[in-house]
Amino acid sequence: MDTLVLRPFRLEDETEARAAHAELAHDHFDFLLEQRPDGGPEESWAEYVERLEDQRHGRRLDPGFVPASFLAAEVGGTLVGRVSIRHELNDFLSTWGGHVGYGVRPAYRRRGHATAILRGSLGILADLGVEEALVTCDLDNAASEATIRACGGFPDPELPLVGAGATVSAKKRFLVPTTT
Repeated sequence: MDTLVLRPFRLEDETEARAAHAELAHDHFDFLLEQRPDGGPEESWAEYVERLEDQRHGRRLDPGFVPASFLAAEVGGTLVGRVSIRHELNDFLSTWGGHVGYGVRPAYRRRGHATAILRGSLGILADLGVEEALVTCDLDNAASEATIRACGGFPDPELPLVGAGATVSAKKRFLVPTTT
């Protein structure tokens, strides 16, 4: 069985990444981060990949963004998912988004990829000095909750749930140790 690898997006990922984005749009999930958060002209794929690399290093961050690693999840040369690992939290992420946001393409679900993505993300956060990651999921997402719990997550004792806001649905909040 091939091992899941988390890696930066590359120029040759464009076709498969855009296909994944279209697949997950049916679930109201953005596989790719917004290409132009300011509503400006769409970036080329090369510009997008460059911006993701800048974001990973904390350079030229768009307003409201924090340093983050936006990585492809690959198994045997196939893009099966993606993850956004936020190196630090701002006010919004501290309440709603958390340190880790991941997604798995529909055809690759129920194979352990989400758990592997989250475990790999926790290792990256540990290397960044984060001891406990905040990970959130929608109230009705039992699969994501099971993934978080499988990685050692437990409900946030201070604020286990947050209500729906203007742009986000209600969330369950979990704390997950980054080291075992």
